[in-house]
Amino acid sequence: MAIGDVYDAEDCADVHYVDTGMYDVPEYGSVYIVDAERPALVDTGIGARYETLLEAMETVGVAPEDLEVIAITHVHLDHAGGVGYLLSECPDATVYVHEIGAPHLVDPTRLWEGTKQAVGDQVQYYAEPKPVPEERIVELTDGDAIDLGDHRLEAHHAPGHAPHQVIFYDPAIDGVFTADAAGLFTPSTDEVNVTSPPVNFDLEGALEDVETIRELDPETLLYAHFGTEPTGDRLGEYAEKLDAWVQTVREKRAELEDDDAVVDHFVETVETPAVWGEHKASEEVALNVRGVLVMLDRQES
Repeated sequence: MAIGDVYDAEDCADVHYVDTGMYDVPEYGSVYIVDAERPALVDTGIGARYETLLEAMETVGVAPEDLEVIAITHVHLDHAGGVGYLLSECPDATVYVHEIGAPHLVDPTRLWEGTKQAVGDQVQYYAEPKPVPEERIVELTDGDAIDLGDHRLEAHHAPGHAPHQVIFYDPAIDGVFTADAAGLFTPSTDEVNVTSPPVNFDLEGALEDVETIRELDPETLLYAHFGTEPTGDRLGEYAEKLDAWVQTVREKRAELEDDDAVVDHFVETVETPAVWGEHKASEEVALNVRGVLVMLDRQES
């Protein structure tokens, strides 16, 4: 697997994904192309590599002027940062996003400032988001669906990771585009990793999101991070890891009584996929620790 490579989603007719090279590492960010009667993208990545998406669309056979739908799982900029850039190239595309997230696409000022604060020096990999014209947005809520003709993206609210997150179920492939609700899958290590970033991560809500996917009982999980995988026991694996992760951070905070020391401890001790490299891995762990600490503060207030 390499940055820029385009793959057919296994057992998912008409669905392809591209390794966007997010954070300059492979196996971290995937954007999906649904070559349906109404062609669609699911998510857009961070914006800095939007040309990679256009090249992937060309590989699949979807011209920019043929793209009709950009379906956003949530407005975190590693998922929605490329929307404004793509709209400039795709004149007939409409953006579908949860109603809570829509204002942040129209005016991304607060989103950009919050992202810079949350991701620290990882912001070097991002492009500042472009505003999205309000008239090119359709707001979604739980239970809404995007009709692609021979495919259908059914939106299910999944706010445990972020209040504006949805997952999309496509009955035509019996698959769920998981956003961040099922964790981060790494093909090279064949494992699911946790995601718990600030400021909105909520353990109870995240576990409820896993149950939302479980109740849909999909054959395939289409991870935003990264690639496709038969559902199997992956949801149970993730729920157990996430619960254990939060408990471990809680216990270490009680032991050390210093949040910086807690972050440093986990950066030094958590095992991460080798493919992420040292810099991305350490930043990922630190982000996830901070998200749990913010949640614990919120619970105590």
